[in-house]
Amino acid sequence: MSKKSSEQKKPKKTYEIYSPPYFGGRWLGSTMASEPEQLLGRVIRTSLYAITDDFSKQYLLLKFKIIDVKDSVCETVFYGHEYGREYLRSLVKRGTNKIDYIFDVTTKDGFRLRVYPTVFTTSHISSSKKKAIRALMRKVVEEASANLTHDQLAQEMVLGKTSSDIYNEVKKIVLPRHVGIVKSKVLKLGQYKAVTPAQTGS
Repeated sequence: MSKKSSEQKKPKKTYEIYSPPYFGGRWLGSTMASEPEQLLGRVIRTSLYAITDDFSKQYLLLKFKIIDVKDSVCETVFYGHEYGREYLRSLVKRGTNKIDYIFDVTTKDGFRLRVYPTVFTTSHISSSKKKAIRALMRKVVEEASANLTHDQLAQEMVLGKTSSDIYNEVKKIVLPRHVGIVKSKVLKLGQYKAVTPAQTGS
């Protein structure tokens, strides 16, 4: 029994977790485990501020999933993001509209994501305009996902390129007060090439 107990109590090792290279290969923290397999699938949460050092981006929360462990380094992929609750609540104003749309897209490397684009208006608008705005949001995001890999789409959604593209289309109908991809989550992993920060020199 004592022998079996000692085998079960394998000493834990410290592992370092990094964001993927397309998000700077930044250190996300340390964790401990007796076997690296125990870390696979674990989701790490952080803010865009922690990645970019831009304090104005602290409202945007990111998720990364551990997909491989090499030596003592945990490799991750982008697994989703969302606006902080307080920031999202601050965008809602009386006498205006918040136009949501939720749908799934697939990137060209096979990642399946659920995205939540949202347009905030300066005043109330008609149902027909809301419908047209939702159609534009879907068109922009679907075209982007069809032509981009998962890492490229993740960057564009988080750093604002996708929102800017939606804004430029929507302003033909109504001038928006704010446009954003307020949330995304990966439903299915596609093809990826894991690269450790050590290999990239980060």
